[in-house]
Amino acid sequence: MIYISIALFSIAAILGLTILISWLRHKDAPNGIVYSHGGIAVMALVILVAYSIMHPDHFPLISLILFPIGAAGGLYMFFRYSEGKRRPIPLAFIHAIFVLSGFVALLVFVFKDTSA
Repeated sequence: MIYISIALFSIAAILGLTILISWLRHKDAPNGIVYSHGGIAVMALVILVAYSIMHPDHFPLISLILFPIGAAGGLYMFFRYSEGKRRPIPLAFIHAIFVLSGFVALLVFVFKDTSA
């Protein structure tokens, strides 16, 4: 289950990078990519929360703190972007820092036990 979450977060990261590159080129990202990025990230987070509920004695707490903070920034950017306002590029970098930190924490959580 947690590996599915990692795979979905990876796909969401690639889509998010595509959005950021479009914005840095002063272009709008295709709506399909924007919607897919958010939808896939939400699915990954829901699966991670479900995993954590099923394993209350061993779950990725740091990721569960960082991902929702990043998601809040993502939601803000989505609504701002959908209203036709300027691209919030500085916030996109802050969003990326939180979610990438959460992703690294998740990878460390999953693979720290398997390296021994």
